[in-house]
Amino acid sequence: MKMAHRFFFFAGGDFKEGQGNAFTANFIHYLKEVLGHQFSIIEGIYHPMPVMNVIWALSRAQEPHKFPLQNRIISRSVDQILSCLQTPDIKLTLVSSSYGSVVAAQAACHLAEYQMASKKLSHPFNLALGASMVSEQSDLYKKLKNYQDIGLIDNILLKELHDEGDNSNGIGGRTRMEAYSNGLGICFPFLTRKFKGPSFLNTHPVDGHIHRVRSHSIQKAKDFIQTILIDHELGGKENRVKAEALLKS
Repeated sequence: MKMAHRFFFFAGGDFKEGQGNAFTANFIHYLKEVLGHQFSIIEGIYHPMPVMNVIWALSRAQEPHKFPLQNRIISRSVDQILSCLQTPDIKLTLVSSSYGSVVAAQAACHLAEYQMASKKLSHPFNLALGASMVSEQSDLYKKLKNYQDIGLIDNILLKELHDEGDNSNGIGGRTRMEAYSNGLGICFPFLTRKFKGPSFLNTHPVDGHIHRVRSHSIQKAKDFIQTILIDHELGGKENRVKAEALLKS
């Protein structure tokens, strides 16, 4: 009997329902093509001003939220996921990018705690943190790894979904002060010896910051599909075959 899969996508901070940059739009399209009804977009977690999403992520990339259901963004994410669980015999996968990866990491912590308390899921879930601000040195990431060690989370993808040379990877650091310092550093690299340009504020699709360049890239969407559905087979063999056919078409 084949396993039922359910994917949820947490998009980046400039996402608006119904529209997105080239990466987001094409990645969503590809996931829908491969997964069909098994795929959903996490909605209602985006501020109209993208910079506010960045600030939220910088402020919450360090440790699990102590009261996650009191945070509107985390609670909305978790509520949407749990509302779609019509059967416990399902394999969840949370896929994310940039700002969305911090929301996904926080939601994953709560889901792991929920599973410990309720035992309502038959299988550990997967977590893919793409182009993520979450640092491997943070208590948030270490908590996720702890959940993985005790069998609540299966696969965690982080470095596998980072672009080489993107200095925004892991800028959330271990403390908020470190996160804000890193955030200013990548925006104004001429003020620090730690970071080099282009500035994160440079959104040019060719000469801008690599994080912004890749957000304009259809190839990034294909790379994510390759890593998540083919290389690591997070959606099972059947969806891997569909993904392979999609990328060859």
